[in-house]
Amino acid sequence: MKANDPSANFTVSAGTANIPSVDQSDRRVPINLRQSGPTPVEMLIDTRVRKSPYWHLSMAAGCWRASVYNRMYHPRGYVRPEDGGAMVEYDALVNHVTLWNVAVERQIQVKGPEAAQFVDFVITRDATKIPPMRARYVILCNEAGGVLNDPVLLRVADDEFWFSLSDSDLMFWLQGVNVGRRFDVEINEIDVAPVQIQGPKSTALMADLVGDEVRELPSYGLLAGQIAGCEVIVSQTGFSGEKGYEIYLKDATVHAEALWKAVLEAGVAHQLAVIAPAHHRRIAAGILSWGQDMDAETLPFQVNLGYQVPRKKAADYIGKAALESAREAIEAGNPPFTQQLVGMRLGGKPIDDYAPDFWLISAERDGEPVGYVTSPWFSPELGGNIAMGFVPVTAADIGTQLWVHLPDRYAEAPGQPVEAEVVAMPFRESANPNQRERLAVRGLDAAL
Repeated sequence: MKANDPSANFTVSAGTANIPSVDQSDRRVPINLRQSGPTPVEMLIDTRVRKSPYWHLSMAAGCWRASVYNRMYHPRGYVRPEDGGAMVEYDALVNHVTLWNVAVERQIQVKGPEAAQFVDFVITRDATKIPPMRARYVILCNEAGGVLNDPVLLRVADDEFWFSLSDSDLMFWLQGVNVGRRFDVEINEIDVAPVQIQGPKSTALMADLVGDEVRELPSYGLLAGQIAGCEVIVSQTGFSGEKGYEIYLKDATVHAEALWKAVLEAGVAHQLAVIAPAHHRRIAAGILSWGQDMDAETLPFQVNLGYQVPRKKAADYIGKAALESAREAIEAGNPPFTQQLVGMRLGGKPIDDYAPDFWLISAERDGEPVGYVTSPWFSPELGGNIAMGFVPVTAADIGTQLWVHLPDRYAEAPGQPVEAEVVAMPFRESANPNQRERLAVRGLDAAL
């Protein structure tokens, strides 16, 4: 062995090897189920990852950690653990009002005479039915029916749409689609960067910023206005389940500081706090996170997004044949997948931070892993841990008992799994219910 051979100090533990331990034979690229937990390395900061126009403002507000989302640095913590951490941020969200830097929701503009026809071809829902100055939660699928992205789609004009992206780079795909289709549109990322205003006092704060007209804005409605002399589009949307809004700032690289300062100043009267996106609250609302709860190999029917696949959309769209075939197979009792996303209530000590791994799920206390947790957190309102996760279709019924293998930090006893039960989602009522919740209230099947 050479003296400088790095393999000299290289060892592998069977428990941490990156080898999936749950049957995922229906996937081409299995989810990594044997990660090694927190990674004790210094992450390199370089020019391959972008900083948003609000990045320095987040740092000034106390941001102490970040992840990478859409190839941009994404603030993921302002209150340090020794001061209460994410649960302090959660309290501000559910009781007052909060400001989030979500510039990572890159805005992809589709503009031109055939914008509606192009957008209709790449989303599963009917884009032609979206009126100007309204938004919709939508999904885009590949030809196999896998979910490529689940953005909020804003129709800001008759001939102009903005895709407010989740964590997958959609612009290149949209441009590639149009190479062959040649719709009369232009497809570009634009200099628009959103922030979110979330919490029960959000309407009062937004009224101070843009006027009382915002009080009449419906869910997924859009409003054009100005804040501190800057042009904005306001939507009544958000990633929390609380009442909330997003402010889409035009020419954001020029005006970010003016907008941020105006929001902070108006927020003093409403106990505004700058926080990270509250995943503990979005989990309670049953809101999915792309890349965590689904990816390009996930069918909508696996993750409670069947309502996004209309039965009566006459126009062709990418993935239509595969999705209609999958629905037929499901209704015949032969789903074309082995795993289904479910909600779970589970034991253990309060999960008070992001999970660095996909924790494993067993059907029996001492059984082999059959599934994995995607999004766990502690719910103060419910007084226990909640989570989303994938389990075999045969174990997806409400009331099914499972066992979750938590890290010792959260386990009730070291090395021992905790009990879990499959429950309905959302875990608690949302102030801004999504379409799936509204369908459920009407007694309709949102899954298919």
